[in-house]
Amino acid sequence: MNTTTHSPFVLAGVMGWPIAHSRSPLIHGHWLAQLGLRGAYVPLPVNPVRLPEALTGLSALGFAGCNLTLPHKVQALDCISQLDDVARQIGAVNTVVVQPDGSLRGTNTDAFGYMQSLHEAQPAWQAKQGPAVVLGAGGAARAVVWALADAGVNDIRLLNRSLDKAQAMATAFGSPVKALPWSDRHAALADANLLVNTTTQGMQGQDPLDIALDALPVHAVVSDIVYAPLHTDLLLRAQARGNPTVGGLGMLLHQARPGFAAWFGVMPEVTPALWKAVLASL
Repeated sequence: MNTTTHSPFVLAGVMGWPIAHSRSPLIHGHWLAQLGLRGAYVPLPVNPVRLPEALTGLSALGFAGCNLTLPHKVQALDCISQLDDVARQIGAVNTVVVQPDGSLRGTNTDAFGYMQSLHEAQPAWQAKQGPAVVLGAGGAARAVVWALADAGVNDIRLLNRSLDKAQAMATAFGSPVKALPWSDRHAALADANLLVNTTTQGMQGQDPLDIALDALPVHAVVSDIVYAPLHTDLLLRAQARGNPTVGGLGMLLHQARPGFAAWFGVMPEVTPALWKAVLASL
């Protein structure tokens, strides 16, 4: 008979290739310390060719689960037996939970993270107030578009440098998503209530986002999911003309919460102390 009163030591981590840049160990480590929980969250460098083995090994190694980051989010769909509707509809997995029988359940918390960050930064924003313009058609765009459609935005204009990717995504999501050619990006802002950049333009080492904001209503929220740098060229230009803005760091912090709750048993909060810790690492 086990008479120890200690709670079990819980292990989780993040798989990526490369993974050294990930802020997830810092975020989860902060919560573990803050909540006084016994556990660890570790970076797991996993080559894409080894992903199926790595996921299968989670249970044997005693992991409660893991996050997935680039380039694993789409490939994982084929490796996980139980996918929830969110992961299936977004077409990507970023959170894996090891079930009591050792099987894996996959979900996607990026949509949750995006909406939480939007409401936190701009509580006055409402889905019914007008169209949303989303730039990009990668995995992050899929999560953002799913979140906006789920929230009730009924006109989502999707623009990507390769139109076929945007068209494929619009077809997959159906109405309210419409794909437009990249050359329409300036005019597409005319009556928008929200502009979201999900491309890598504006990231450290990348060119700034090439879009003119002249047609954008001054009340429209401008959101950039890039968080390094924290204040992208897009956000600085939006602020200068009076638009409310949302940086990318909130999405990163909030998407981590449901996974932490699933593995460690407590839903953590995004506090000023956590913001400070992550900002110091950028």
